[in-house]
Amino acid sequence: MTSQHGFAFLFIPAAPISLYKNMDFRWSIIQGYAPLFVQGFFMTLQVAVISIILGTILGLFLGMLRVADVTHGPWKWPFRLVKGLASFYVAFFRGTPLFVQILLIHFAVMPVLIHQDNGLLISGELARTIKQNYGAYISGVMALSLNAGAYISEIFRAGIQSIDRGQTYAASSLGMGYRTTMRYVVLPQAFRRMLPPLGNEAITLLKDSSLVSAIGLAELAYAARTVAGAYSRYWEPYITISVVYFAMTMCLASLVSRLERRYAAPGRH
Repeated sequence: MTSQHGFAFLFIPAAPISLYKNMDFRWSIIQGYAPLFVQGFFMTLQVAVISIILGTILGLFLGMLRVADVTHGPWKWPFRLVKGLASFYVAFFRGTPLFVQILLIHFAVMPVLIHQDNGLLISGELARTIKQNYGAYISGVMALSLNAGAYISEIFRAGIQSIDRGQTYAASSLGMGYRTTMRYVVLPQAFRRMLPPLGNEAITLLKDSSLVSAIGLAELAYAARTVAGAYSRYWEPYITISVVYFAMTMCLASLVSRLERRYAAPGRH
């Protein structure tokens, strides 16, 4: 009994010592690859900002489309068809993993649109140049924008529907059309309610941009994976990008909080 317990105690101090050695942070690794991390930071920021802007524009259009309705006239059924396609698009991008969407767009959709031989949008030498130099970038931005557009459209739809219909009727009685009512009556009020979920979606998109490293885009996650493969060490690169992602999300959350206070309804704090 005593010898067994003594034998066990010999290994108890060894565990934290071994863990400490493995957790020994080597700054020289990060310093050696600093340009790669800086490049990855700006690429992540660029992809996230562009995707948020495009996703917001797409989401606004789809959100307004899904709350609108045409009950009379020759455009009734074509409009319902377009509305049904928009609903399917939202359901698809909300119901499938973003990682799968990135792979699908990069390896299946983009070769159909941009191909040297028979691209639907771009072909020839220009298509080859774009695919080699910007293929992963375009695919990543497209996938993130389409995904964000689906979620943001639901945010806009819920925000618009949360405004009392009486205000729409009042605007109509004053002679205001649908566009004018949306622009000056409904959207300004709905925007205050949509700010928190829009901020959450922007933060989520910023973090999810790391998934585009799977198609070879040189952003932060790609830089960390490169360093980990070169040194077979994972603490340094992944702790580094974790700190960077955390700092970016905190800055974005602070910006959203300021916007919420600025555009808060009068009398609310």
